[in-house]
Amino acid sequence: MRRFGDLEMKPNSVIHLITGLDTGGAEMMLYKLVTNDSFFKHSVVSMIDIGPVGEKIRAAGIPVYTLKMQRGIPNPRAIWRLVDLLRKEKPKILQTWMYHANLLGLIASKLARVQCIVWGIRHSNLNPQGNKKLTIKVAKWCARLSHFSSAIIACSEVSRKVHIILGYRPDKIIVIPNGFDLKTFKPDGSAQKKVMDELGLSPNAILIGLVARFDPQKDHTNFIQAATILGRRFSNVHFILCGDGITSDNQNLFRLVKQSGIGDRIHLLGRRKDIPKLTAALNIASSSSSYGEGFPNVVGEAMSCGIPCVVTDVGDSALIVGDCGIVVPPQNPWALAEAWHKLIEIGHKGCRQLGRVARKRIEEKFSLNEIVNQYELLYKELLV
Repeated sequence: MRRFGDLEMKPNSVIHLITGLDTGGAEMMLYKLVTNDSFFKHSVVSMIDIGPVGEKIRAAGIPVYTLKMQRGIPNPRAIWRLVDLLRKEKPKILQTWMYHANLLGLIASKLARVQCIVWGIRHSNLNPQGNKKLTIKVAKWCARLSHFSSAIIACSEVSRKVHIILGYRPDKIIVIPNGFDLKTFKPDGSAQKKVMDELGLSPNAILIGLVARFDPQKDHTNFIQAATILGRRFSNVHFILCGDGITSDNQNLFRLVKQSGIGDRIHLLGRRKDIPKLTAALNIASSSSSYGEGFPNVVGEAMSCGIPCVVTDVGDSALIVGDCGIVVPPQNPWALAEAWHKLIEIGHKGCRQLGRVARKRIEEKFSLNEIVNQYELLYKELLV
């Protein structure tokens, strides 16, 4: 047993409940937290299937369970599966991630008499055009029930403000941003040549990248329109896109690429397992999102690799970048292209210097060790 003051820590002290374990920002932060925190013992429960991140967590020796729900289909039996698990494992804390897990976890924690229920919120807006009706309803229900939570972790300042307006208890909300693994995401002088060789590019190519699944909020249309504008100015600029759904089999995306007129310089790489290498290979990294971002991991990961970023002013992107990159309005491809142009003009030496400052900013404000410590401290304070 380990002790914190008079607190006796028991195995499986924290169970995490999350909707699914695909490769989104919440899932990756959960993975980093449970594999780097040495004070508490963690278990993870997915409401639906295990998913690729769940497999990574399980491979790290951390128990992963599933409630066997189907996405979008309520299942009352899942509550009792979760209650049975909580009664068996007897965690001190149930940490839930995002609205559906927050609601389900609150009900189950009361039935199983779990000491603390900590919610996680990550949305930066609840616009009907970008969110499902059920998601908005559940978010509003949770606002009314937020006083029953022990604490609410928001991943961004924007998310905190949005949810206070929605009716969430402001005294319950604490902001803990995503943290970045500076050992995994780091400058790599050999990465660019490896990627250029893979794609058959000339040594003078300039690589601008977007790491994002195909989703309306990521606004690939904005990125490709900006790529079209810049591509007409520079014949040696290539655009690297990767993530779920980023392949030529995606007809909507492929149509955009074909219409751009520079399709031979837009590379669709799909889901990749070598994101640190791809990121470190870039000259410029981008986030082109139009809405919905809270605290985008890809921006901090690029900065950790020493890559300057151009980001749209969505969520906390501007807060992450600070003065180490360029922030532009969303849904404005001309502004995005112009910002890329500015970074190209400062040259390789200027970009490298900006990248060094960017990595330093992540080290000082968003290192994974610091963020994991913030989670630990909150958990400990709740249990004392």
